[in-house]
Amino acid sequence: MKLLFYMLMLLGIPAILNAQSITTTKHNLSSGGPGTVKATSEDEICIFCHTAHNTNPLKPLWNRNDPGSNYTIYGSTTLKALPGQPSGSSILCLSCHDGTIALGEVLSRGTVISFAGTVNMPVGNSNLTTNLQNDHPISFTYDVALATLNGQLKNPATLPSQVKLENNQLQCTSCHDPHINTTTKFLVVTNQNSALCITCHNIPNWTTSIHNTSAVTWNTVAPNPWPFTTYTTVAQNACENCHNPHNSTGLTRLLQYPAEEDNCFNCHNGNAASINLQAQFTKAYTHNVYNYLAKHDPTEAALVTTPMHVECVDCHNPHATKAQTATAPAVKGPNIGVVGISQGGVAVNPVVNEYEICYRCHSGSSPATGPTSPRKIVQSDERLEFDPTNPSYHPIAAVGKNSTISGLITYTASSLIYCTDCHASDGTGSPAGPHGSIYPQILKYNYDRTTNYVNTYAAYELCYQCHLQATTTTNHNLLSASATHGSITSCNTCHDPHGISGTQGTTTNNSHLMNFNMNFVSNNSNGVLNWTYTSPGHGSCNLTCHSHNHVNSTY
Repeated sequence: MKLLFYMLMLLGIPAILNAQSITTTKHNLSSGGPGTVKATSEDEICIFCHTAHNTNPLKPLWNRNDPGSNYTIYGSTTLKALPGQPSGSSILCLSCHDGTIALGEVLSRGTVISFAGTVNMPVGNSNLTTNLQNDHPISFTYDVALATLNGQLKNPATLPSQVKLENNQLQCTSCHDPHINTTTKFLVVTNQNSALCITCHNIPNWTTSIHNTSAVTWNTVAPNPWPFTTYTTVAQNACENCHNPHNSTGLTRLLQYPAEEDNCFNCHNGNAASINLQAQFTKAYTHNVYNYLAKHDPTEAALVTTPMHVECVDCHNPHATKAQTATAPAVKGPNIGVVGISQGGVAVNPVVNEYEICYRCHSGSSPATGPTSPRKIVQSDERLEFDPTNPSYHPIAAVGKNSTISGLITYTASSLIYCTDCHASDGTGSPAGPHGSIYPQILKYNYDRTTNYVNTYAAYELCYQCHLQATTTTNHNLLSASATHGSITSCNTCHDPHGISGTQGTTTNNSHLMNFNMNFVSNNSNGVLNWTYTSPGHGSCNLTCHSHNHVNSTY
C-alpha cells in the first residue's frame, strides 16, 4: 500500500497528501469508507482504481478494465464542439460510472472484491449509463478555434489552473478531481453561483441577468425547484436553476425537464419567484406553451413558420432577462436578448423594440393568425397593420396620424404604446405580458364586440384605459344613438384596433382606424359601404347598421 502511494505521487496523482484526504470521500470504497457504497471487507483504498503492477493503462497505474462500451454521445443543434467516444481519463471514470462493470472488478485481484448490497454502480445520478446524451459533452478538443467558432466560450488560455485540459481536450477530470471533494461532487471549483460553469462559458448578458443576481429563496412548498443542489437562492443555483450537467431528463441543452415550460415553472409557480406565472396559463385564453414539446430551437428562423409554436423562450431569454423598465417601443428587461422581426420585415437579433418579438409569429406566419373580426378590408399580417405609411394605426411602431385626437388619458397624440398595453394578463396584481387572460386575444381588460350593448365602462374597459369615456361618448354621439336605437354598437364595429394597410386603405375612408366589422355593417341602399373623413371631428357614413339605411349621414 505504501509503495503504491509513493508511485502515485511520482505520477502526479495527489492521493491522500492533499488538504483533504480521499479517505473521507465517497471514492474511498474500502470497508472503512464513509459512503453507503463500499466493500464488505477490503481495507485498501487506492486499489479500486490503482495498482503498482500490471496496470492498464500505465498512467495512472490503472487497475480496471476498459468498459469497451459504445456510448451514445451528447449532441444539439447549437453544439460547435465535436465530441467523440470517451477517451483519456473520461473512459477511466466510466469504468465505474457507466454501471457496466462491477465496482470490485480490478486487475490486481483474481476475484471480484465483494460489495455489500450492490455489485455495479447503483442507479442514480452517479450512474451515467452508456447513454451520454443527457450529460455534459466530453472528449472534445477545446482550443481557440472552437472558442471563436462557438462565440460563447472563453479562450482556453484563460482557464484557471484548477480546470485542466488533457491533451487540449475537455475530459471528466477538467471539472472533477476524483481525490478531493472540498466542494461538492468532486468539483475542481465550487459551482455556487455557477463559478465552475462560467470558467468556460461566456454567455451574453449573463452578468446582469436576474437569474445570476436574484437572492430569491424557495418557500419550501413542493416541488423543490433545486433538487440537485444544496444551494438556496436563484443566484447561487444560477445555471442549475434550469440545467443539470449529468443525467438531465431534458436532453436538449441539458435542461432539467423535457417540457421547456417546466424549467420555468419550477420557480415561476409562486414558490420561488414572487408572481405565479404558471397560474396564468390555466385561463381561457393563453399563449399555450403546453401545446408544444421540443419545437423551439435557438437556430430556427426569426420568422416562425412551420412548425408553429410558442414557448417561454420565444419571448424570454433566461440568460439575459432582468428587471428593467423601458419606454415604448423599447424592449423591456424581461424580454432582452431574444430574436424578432423588425417593422420592415427583417430579422433582428437581439430585438430593440418589444413589437419585434410579437412579429415573430404575428407577421407573415404560416398559418396566418388572421383578424379576429370579419373586416371590410382584410389583413392577416399584424406587422403590415402597424406600418407607419398606413392611413391609420395604433401607435406601436410610430406616432399616430391623428394630431388632433382628444380625450386621451396619460397619453398624448405624440405618444407610443406597447402591444402589451392591450394584450396582457388580466386582473389586479397579474404579471405583465400576454401570458393568460379571461378575455379573448389575451386582452388585459374587457372589450365587448357585440352590436347591442349599453354604454358602460365595463363593456369597453380596454378602450377606456386610454380614451376618456365622457369625451368618447360625446364625440361619437353615443347618447343620441342610444336614445334612437335603444342601444349602441361596439367600438369594434367601426374601428379596427390595429390599423389599415396602406396598400388597401385610403386616408379619406380609413383614417381614425375606420374598417367596418362585416358581422354588423353592410352596404346601404346605394350599394355603398364607407365612412368619409370631412374635417376634424366630422365625417359621413354610407352603410346599413341596426337595420337603418345611412346615405351620406353626417355627424
